[in-house]
Amino acid sequence: MMKKQIVLPKFASLLEQMGENIKLARKRRKLTAVQVAERAGIARSTLYLVEKGDTSVAMGAYFNVLRVLGLQDDFLKLAADDVLGRKLQDLDLL
Repeated sequence: MMKKQIVLPKFASLLEQMGENIKLARKRRKLTAVQVAERAGIARSTLYLVEKGDTSVAMGAYFNVLRVLGLQDDFLKLAADDVLGRKLQDLDLL
């Protein structure tokens, strides 16, 4: 049995906004939820959870939905700008 991921409330709003962005992208393309779910290979109920920013949905499902919408390259933006890591690395170089 998989353990449910717990996200602090102040960060849950980030996931909710991401879900809303995905939903808006789908609607801009005039695609129904059924069409996107079928093309992504997920259940309609899973797409509903993706569009809500639910933490129980696997990252692969989020990726497949983005792929269907032509936004798969947005996945590369996750953790791409590691400001803290660069600062720590720079301190180590001094």
